[in-house]
This record gives sequence, C-alpha cells and structure tokens, in this order.
Amino acid sequence: MSPRVEWLTVSGDPDAWRSLGLVVTDDGQVPLYGTSLRIVAPEDSSAPAVPSGITGWTLSGTDVDVSSIDGLSTSHAPAGSPVFAEHALGAIGLDHVVVMTAQLDRTSDAIAAATGCELKRIREVGTMRQGFHRIGSGGLIVELVERPEIPDGPASFWGIVINVDDLDAACALIGTGRISAPKDAVQPGRRIATIRGEVGLGLPVALMTP
Repeated sequence: MSPRVEWLTVSGDPDAWRSLGLVVTDDGQVPLYGTSLRIVAPEDSSAPAVPSGITGWTLSGTDVDVSSIDGLSTSHAPAGSPVFAEHALGAIGLDHVVVMTAQLDRTSDAIAAATGCELKRIREVGTMRQGFHRIGSGGLIVELVERPEIPDGPASFWGIVINVDDLDAACALIGTGRISAPKDAVQPGRRIATIRGEVGLGLPVALMTP
C-alpha cells in the first residue's frame, strides 16, 4: 500500500476558511483530492493567544508507527476513500506543504525513514536550501526549507499551497483586498497568489494554477 497524507490538521476558525469559498463540513473537513484539511477550532476561542496553523498530519499506508517526525506531530489512520466537494473557490487539491527546518538533511532522513519516500531533489538559492519529498505516488509534496536564521530545534509546519482551476476567478471571488495579484510561480508555466494575513487563516496560504 502506498503511503499518503490523509489530511493536515489546522487550528483555526472554520468560518475564515469558508469565507474563501471553500466547503468546510460540520466536523471541520475541507474535502480535497488526495490530501484534505481538517480545521479544528480552538476549545477556548476567548483565549488571548490561541495557537493557530498546522498542528499535525495524519498518514496512511506506512509501516512505521510514530507520533513525531523530527518534531512534526504525526498520527495514523486507515486509507480513506476519495472525497471531494464542489468548492466555489475552484479548489482541486493541495499542491504542497512547507516545512521549516534548521537541518534539512536531518528532517529529510526522518521523513524517508517514516514513509519510505526518499528526497527527490535539493534546490539552493543563496543561503536557502529547499528539499522536496512526494508522499506516495502522485501524493502531497513536502517542501523543506532551511535558512541560516532558523533556530536549531525540531522542524515545524509553516504553510500550504492549494491548486485551483481558475486562479483569476478565485482571486476575484476572494477580493483584491484579501489576496495578492497573481504572478508567475517558481514552477515554470504556473501562476500563484498569496492570501493576505488579514483573512485570519492563521498560516501562510497561497493559491496556484495546476
């Protein structure tokens, strides 16, 4: 059985995600092809400093049962049936998740050991190093980012990129005050736009053409 990231768990406000034109079910699931999102509202929404962002991921199809992959909170579940919803945003699926690390090689080795998915390539831009894993055949891409200013310690989830059918239509739906203008992505032939922090998702999120 091929490994897969079944979903990423995100601590945040489900209504903020719905405001983008995403379907969020009553139990917090954002159904997407491949890897879904699960939005978990903090238990005490009145707390002054409620943690937000990606709090963990759930894997299937792995032989190694671990609760942490170099600091990335990890749970396991049986492989689920494909689920999808018709999102007004035109969301298709997650393109990749970004993980910040002070030691790319260490984090990459931990991912490979837990999933059997080896590092695909490394890209170097100035003092930044990026490494890429794909979890399962055609599955979620994990982009590891190493920078000198990242303090030593465990790896941490940072942000996500969602693929959409029509980026211009998605930006028009969200509104110019809540998302940046589309621009060319690093990936040749693709375009990307970044959702502004004022939307209140609690983590960096970008939309990209497939």
